[in-house]
Amino acid sequence: MRTASAAANWALVAAILGSGMSFIDGSAVNVALPVIQRDLHATAQDGQWVVESYALFLSALMLIGGSLGDIFGRKRIFGAGIAFFAAASLACALAPNVAVLLAGRSLQGVGAALATPGSLALISSNFRGEARGKAIGTWSGFSAMTAALGPVLGGVLVQYGSWRSVFLINVPIALVVIAMLVLRVDESRDESATRDVDILGAVLATAGLGALVYGLIGVQSDARSLAALGAAAAGIVTLGAFVFVEARSSHPMMRLDVFRSQRFSAANVYTFLLYATLGGSLYFVPFDLINVQRYPPAIAGGAMLPFIAIMVAFSRFSGGLVARIGARLPLTLGAALAAAGFAGYGLAGVGHSYWLTFFPAAVLLGCGGAFFVAPLTTTVMDSVESAHAGIASGINNAVSRIAGLIAIAALGIVLAAVFEVQLARSLAQAPIAAGVRAVANAHQAELFAGEMPAQIPRLADRAAVGDAARSAYAAGFSSAMFVSMVVALLAVPVGLDRSFAFANTEMRPFDRVRSSR
Repeated sequence: MRTASAAANWALVAAILGSGMSFIDGSAVNVALPVIQRDLHATAQDGQWVVESYALFLSALMLIGGSLGDIFGRKRIFGAGIAFFAAASLACALAPNVAVLLAGRSLQGVGAALATPGSLALISSNFRGEARGKAIGTWSGFSAMTAALGPVLGGVLVQYGSWRSVFLINVPIALVVIAMLVLRVDESRDESATRDVDILGAVLATAGLGALVYGLIGVQSDARSLAALGAAAAGIVTLGAFVFVEARSSHPMMRLDVFRSQRFSAANVYTFLLYATLGGSLYFVPFDLINVQRYPPAIAGGAMLPFIAIMVAFSRFSGGLVARIGARLPLTLGAALAAAGFAGYGLAGVGHSYWLTFFPAAVLLGCGGAFFVAPLTTTVMDSVESAHAGIASGINNAVSRIAGLIAIAALGIVLAAVFEVQLARSLAQAPIAAGVRAVANAHQAELFAGEMPAQIPRLADRAAVGDAARSAYAAGFSSAMFVSMVVALLAVPVGLDRSFAFANTEMRPFDRVRSSR
């Protein structure tokens, strides 16, 4: 017969392994994407959907996932999410084409939406007092480690195995987690929770985000497409309907009353701006490293280690600053350093030393992340009354993921537009025949995705066209990085918000939510 402490420890291990799966998968897939595109002959837009389809369902359904755990049992819903994630991962690993891969990624997002909020809920329900703090700290430490290992592991698996192994590795981990849950972890639920689930809110959030992203990605290939522009407009209208429904629902998936806190509202605006730059820009870094700089996948995966290592190493220190001096200085400095990091990426060019280009940019971005990630989390959790901390955390987590979801599509428009203009210029100057130039211009989509059109058989022509495409992509990448720099700078005045100026222990009355519910 197992003791309560033993069951709690098994719950902690299961939560670490389960959440680690999604952390590794998210960062490893980004590194594998350039190879996936070439192997499946996918367009650049298809490549974006490999990430976006996952992020869409995770972002839209995460708050519902947390509610289902409270109602039906945290172990049960967490386990169901892990099982769903593993089955979808297997489908991705075996995908014969892009359509099957995108379906699998969408189902992975649904599984992650059930499992992600369940990991911390499982810990919170099995630990009390000081032990809970230590357990969450252990979970956070391992989460940081898996986030750091993800790009490197993804690069190694792709280079020495196959991109399919990036997905396949999830299956044995999931089986271990499910076995732990069944044999060693006790069930828990919120007995006071009602069984009302905001299905309408979930449908509106998913449809609105999906239509908006579909429209933005469609604009990349045709800026005048009425279908794409109409989809984006429909998405905005649907998201407006979502807010309208949530404001009037008796059991909303996203409670809007928490936004009465000035600090909470400002923190979420800051979150959207900074995580849009991170999620949007870092999606394109592996493409530049592999397709433009010609880095092997394993090296490309390791190129981001300075960013992750610095952020992990100093986040604990910066998180402690908030209690002593408030969040204003760390958040302001973090946004400014992040902007400098994006500027560094924008100046990377083509063919220069990693140590003079991508390394200093990653260091600056890591320093920025170290100053804003932990203080931002602390600020969000302390901006509302303790009874609403879980709701605040869930909303902020969803905001950060939605920001990246939208930013990938939006920055893709910038990159594609600059690529088109620059490719035409580069081809005009390239030492190739007019017929080859016409073929290259007609197959811009393939060149943008890192593929050479089969209609250009001559090696010298292929080399010249390849150089032109690399130069054009580098120009688009640079423009996307500078747009990210501007967005990060927009977060600087938000970080100077007066509600961030004082320490958490001295919060003023207007910063606490007075719920009418």
